Amino acid sequence: MPGLTAPSDYAEEPPRHPALRINSKEPFNAEPHRSALVTSYITPVDFFYKRNHGPIPKVEDLSRYSVYISGLVNKPIQLSMADIWALPKYNVTATLQCAGNRRTAMSKVRKVRGVGWDISALGNATWGGAKLSDVLELVGIPKLSSVTSLGGKHVEFVSVDKCKEEKGGPYTASIPLKQATDPDADVLLAYEMNGEVLNRDHGYPLRVVVPGVIGARSVKWLDSINIIEEECQGFFTQKDYKMFPPTVDWDNINWSTRRPQMDFPVQSAICTLEDVDVIKEGKVVAVVLREWIYLLMGVKPGLRLADIRKTTCHMYLMDLRVISGLGFSSRLH
Repeated sequence: MPGLTAPSDYAEEPPRHPALRINSKEPFNAEPHRSALVTSYITPVDFFYKRNHGPIPKVEDLSRYSVYISGLVNKPIQLSMADIWALPKYNVTATLQCAGNRRTAMSKVRKVRGVGWDISALGNATWGGAKLSDVLELVGIPKLSSVTSLGGKHVEFVSVDKCKEEKGGPYTASIPLKQATDPDADVLLAYEMNGEVLNRDHGYPLRVVVPGVIGARSVKWLDSINIIEEECQGFFTQKDYKMFPPTVDWDNINWSTRRPQMDFPVQSAICTLEDVDVIKEGKVVAVVLREWIYLLMGVKPGLRLADIRKTTCHMYLMDLRVISGLGFSSRLH
C-alpha cells in the first residue's frame, strides 16, 4: 500500500520496554509481568501485550495512506486519514486479550501449540477513533444492518502485514455485519490509544478495535475492508482460534466442524503471587480484590458475578455487582 509498507525482515523493529517478558523474538510477542496488570485500571501502552505475526509495518508517507472499502456494497470508497479524522471521534475503554493467553498453564495439563503466554496477554486501554458504523454509512450501509442490498453479511478486515501462516500474505479477520453496524457495539477504526497516537506495535496509523471478543478480530495496520457474504476464509479465521473438545488432536482435527471463536469463557487469575510461591500451612494471606475487573464481553450495570473459592480450610463466597462502566471494562462493588 502507498504510504504504509510491511518489511520482509526484522531489521527495523520499534523499541520496546525492557521489562517485558519476551515469548517470541521474531515475530515479536511479549507480555508484562502479571503484577503490571493490577497497578492501574488503564494499562500503560508500554506494558500492553504485543502480539504480532510478522515484521512491524512502517508508515513511509501518511498523506498517501488510505483504506479501501469495497465488496458487496453499492458505493466503494477510498478513505484517507483526513477522511477518518473528519468523522465524529469516540473514546471507548475496552479490554483486549489474546485468544492464546495462559497457554503455558494449558500445556501443564496437555501440550498445546503456539506462543507460550503466561497470564498477561491482555490489557485495558482507552481507544480513540471513528465508529465503524459511521464509516460504513459512507458506502451506503445503514446502521443496524444485518445484510447489504447485494447480500453482504460479514465485514472483513485486511492488514498490510506479512504473516508466515498466510505464506507471506496479510492477516485477515471478520465480524458479522450486524455487529459492525451497531453503534452500541463500539467497534472502532482507532488511531489513538490512551490519549496518544497509536504506536507501531499497536497498529499505527489505523487499526480495528472490536470490544467484547478475542483480540484476534481487532486487526492492526488496516489496509482494506471488504463486505462479504460468508465469514473470512483466511487462516486466522478458519484454521486457528477455534475451540475443540479434548478428544480432538492434531492428527484428527477437522477445522470445518467448529465456528471461529469470538467470545471468551469466564476466567480469573491472581496477579500478586507467582506460580512458584508456596504458602505455609496456617499462614494467613490477604489477597486484595481490586475495585475493577477486566470484562471481555458486553455487560450492563447490575450484572452479578458470584464466585465460590475453596481452600483447604475455608470456603469463601464473593458476590460482586457491576455498578458502572462502558460495557467492555467495568467496575465492581
